[in-house]
Amino acid sequence: MINAKLEEEFNEQINKELYSEYLYLAMKVYFMEQNLQGFVNWFDVQVQEEHAHAIGMFNYLNERGGKIDLRAIEKPVVEGKTPLEIFEQVLKHEQYVTSRINHLADVADEVKDRAALSLLDWYIKEQVEEEATVSGVLATLKLIGDDKNALLQLDKDLAARTFVAPVIG
Repeated sequence: MINAKLEEEFNEQINKELYSEYLYLAMKVYFMEQNLQGFVNWFDVQVQEEHAHAIGMFNYLNERGGKIDLRAIEKPVVEGKTPLEIFEQVLKHEQYVTSRINHLADVADEVKDRAALSLLDWYIKEQVEEEATVSGVLATLKLIGDDKNALLQLDKDLAARTFVAPVIG
């Protein structure tokens, strides 16, 4: 059976992962409205990844005999009005998620739950990849500036991204 404090933190993180899915859906809407289909695709993949992350924790909590407590998902707010501003928000959000995963690992360490630490190692590595990917797109957007042709080329490049279901754990 999983420690009660750790169970609470996993339930909170499941909610945060589902919020991330919801936030990226809202950002996808912005790019749909701009008719930037490559960006739409990028966010489609991101939505699927965040869902998989939530389900990975959901399944883990269930396997450990924990009580799953699904909570209300906060309404997402897209702060940006340009692709650059939106990706700045994405990076800030991913950094927040990283801090949450690190906190969850700290709690697992505190309660000496080695199985949870093993699982969370995958999530920690995933967050390094998430932040690097977003930072790359953000750097390109900064380089592009107001060049619409370059933006359309980036859009074309982002259309090639595909979802690969993660093997969590």
